[in-house]
Amino acid sequence: MKSSKMLYWKLSAYFFFFFFTWSASYSLFSIWLGQEIKLSGSATGLIFSVNAIFALCMQPIYGYISDKIGLKKNILFFISLLLVFVGPFYIFIYGPLLQYNVLLGAIVGGMYLGVSFLAGIGAIESYIEKISRKYEFEYGKSRMWGSLGWASATFFAGQLFNINPNINFWIASGSAIILVFIILSIRIEMTTSEVEKAQSVSLKDAGQLFLLKDFWFLMLYVVGVTCVYSVYDQQFPIYYASVFPSEALGNQVFGYLNSVQVFLEAGMLFLAPFMVNKLGAKNSLLLAGFLMAFRIIGSGLVMGPIGISSMKLIHALELPIMLIAIFKYLAINFDTRLSSILYLVGFQFASQVGAAILSPISGILYDSIGFRYSYLVMGTMVLGFTIISIFTLLGSKHTRGIPQGRKNIKRVV
Repeated sequence: MKSSKMLYWKLSAYFFFFFFTWSASYSLFSIWLGQEIKLSGSATGLIFSVNAIFALCMQPIYGYISDKIGLKKNILFFISLLLVFVGPFYIFIYGPLLQYNVLLGAIVGGMYLGVSFLAGIGAIESYIEKISRKYEFEYGKSRMWGSLGWASATFFAGQLFNINPNINFWIASGSAIILVFIILSIRIEMTTSEVEKAQSVSLKDAGQLFLLKDFWFLMLYVVGVTCVYSVYDQQFPIYYASVFPSEALGNQVFGYLNSVQVFLEAGMLFLAPFMVNKLGAKNSLLLAGFLMAFRIIGSGLVMGPIGISSMKLIHALELPIMLIAIFKYLAINFDTRLSSILYLVGFQFASQVGAAILSPISGILYDSIGFRYSYLVMGTMVLGFTIISIFTLLGSKHTRGIPQGRKNIKRVV
């Protein structure tokens, strides 16, 4: 019990500082590209597309390695070290490269951001979810601290951006140093059966997932629903700032709004496990999809700062429900040996494939028909795929996990 509580707090702290680092360096990413680097909507869309491509290349690799090494913390340590250099990377490498050549900067930035943040988050979430099952604490309550970390950084990010964007980048590097110390302090016990279970994972097991129609139906939901809302979020700060008298005021208010949203999101992450258990994994995914459709369509219909701010806050309801539901859906319906592969490929990878395709298209739409009409198109797409998922997602239990053997020998990793 004592080790479980200690692990909960350490991993919650890891979530907090990872998301703090990510938010400080990335929450105003599209604003930085547009206002500081002076890129167009199409160029910004290209950058997000390249980021998605590199992330999707890393996600299957992270997933396979994570399942193969079991509960070892190697991947988290690697990601933590990379993030220590996030500030110097943005200031001395990424920004200058984008101003020199957008495509070259996009490729170099995609490599770094894809490996560290965009694919790294899936590896971290799936790892901590495994630990939560082993040590019997609720994953959602641990993930809640990640939202609090994001909110804490965004609270001052807008103000600091108006002073000097580089301040946020240096703060992100400082936060990452704390991450390294946290992961070094963590010790996980692995039983003999857990080691054997991890070592039994093969590339053939991963490949066989693609023969399951239920896996493809899940990816259909991910690409058509969760992917579109992530694309919607990419350049939303630019549109949000445009509804204010000045960009500086819009940047500042967006930082406050994003902070409030993520604090609400943290509260929902605390409640989401109860809701998902009551509704079931499938119904919870559908609920999240309908909320996303309402938010995106509503963003194209409402006018002014108050209306668009209210649409933004709906994100605090949908994301926690979807995040908890997807893990429960995977645990119920697929082999738990492959939990990281399932999450990183079936959820994160599919999202990035969709983002790589849709990001440049959305950038073109923003430039040609404007944000509001683009949101109506996106929201209608999400609504359509959510309705399709009513008939394709699994609603009953089809557990494919393997039985666990006796646990008597422990190893520390």
